[in-house]
Amino acid sequence: MPVATQATMKGVTARQVKDVGITLILNNTYHLGLRPGTEILDLVGGSHEFQGWNGNLLTDSGGFQMVSLAKLSVVTEEGVMFENPFVAGDRVMLKPEDSMRIQHSIGADIMMQLDDVVASLTEPVRMKEASERSVRWLDRCIEAHEAEGHHKKQNLFAIIQGGLDKDLRDRCLDEMLKRSDRLPGYAVGGLSGGEEKSIFWQIVLQCANRLPEEKPRYCMGIGYGEDLLVCAALGIDMADCVFPTRTARFGLALTFDGHLNLRLQKYKEDFEVIDKDCPCPTCDKGNGLSRSYLHHIVTRETVGAHAITLHNLAYQHRLMQGIRESILEDRFPQYLKTFFKRFFKKGEDYPKWAVDALRAVNVDVLEDQPGVEPKGDAKWDVAE
Repeated sequence: MPVATQATMKGVTARQVKDVGITLILNNTYHLGLRPGTEILDLVGGSHEFQGWNGNLLTDSGGFQMVSLAKLSVVTEEGVMFENPFVAGDRVMLKPEDSMRIQHSIGADIMMQLDDVVASLTEPVRMKEASERSVRWLDRCIEAHEAEGHHKKQNLFAIIQGGLDKDLRDRCLDEMLKRSDRLPGYAVGGLSGGEEKSIFWQIVLQCANRLPEEKPRYCMGIGYGEDLLVCAALGIDMADCVFPTRTARFGLALTFDGHLNLRLQKYKEDFEVIDKDCPCPTCDKGNGLSRSYLHHIVTRETVGAHAITLHNLAYQHRLMQGIRESILEDRFPQYLKTFFKRFFKKGEDYPKWAVDALRAVNVDVLEDQPGVEPKGDAKWDVAE
């Protein structure tokens, strides 16, 4: 899911997003609750109408801002008190009930519970508090969501917390699975926050193994191509990240052959498109804008960010569509092997964490490269 935080992705319209094949995007509850506010959203009939988007829509709960705006917030059992970044001296209380009310006004097809979000490397006492509070807040969200029948048209997902502590994760899973009859789906939260990826994938697998197969499983904050493939192999259905759109504004184009930093001088005389097989308007299957032209305008002209954003969205849609099709056609292991061989070029460049994760689900992407050892572990870049 591409992220349209304030009911828009910078530089592209809702129609353009739809035209590259995307059917589900993400809006931000905290930001839309402040601007334009629920009064406007109620008047217009929700965020679909407001932003001209006739696809599906998922909203986060506002909980992530406890991390991203930590200096502006205070968490209590009642909810989260934020300093309003738009009005000096104003404070805004976000309770589980408030999060539901705002998401009802937005009209999201998929809503997230308000959870107590802390970074993955938070000290144990606070992590335990956050995990247990998220369960209590889930109950308040369910009650508020069902009170006026909204559950008949909007789907509420729970968010599994517990950081990197497997026992905490299991306890949170135990509690949230007890409420399964009132929850259409689940998310794995609290990751992608600076932890080692060798631990990250184990937590994802632990959660996916216990969550119901018949319900969507959403891993929050995942955007790199190799991360998406590994998480899908571990049992994840959905992901979101600002990576493809944010990185486009800095001139980084995503391809199946690796990332292209179009700011580099080597592209000054490169008259190929980003990807000759890509159908996006920027590439137009070889008939679009050249790397040289994009190098000329990137970070200088807004159309450069616009063009690369469209391409990156199309790339991730093609990547995920390829995963779906290969699973349906029973050739997903080969799809994984083909992706890694093309993207990383040499076996020793493969991330060790990814190789280990895939081996845990009986896929060895190095089986046709005997004697090759992947490179060392990696950590999440918190800027992702």
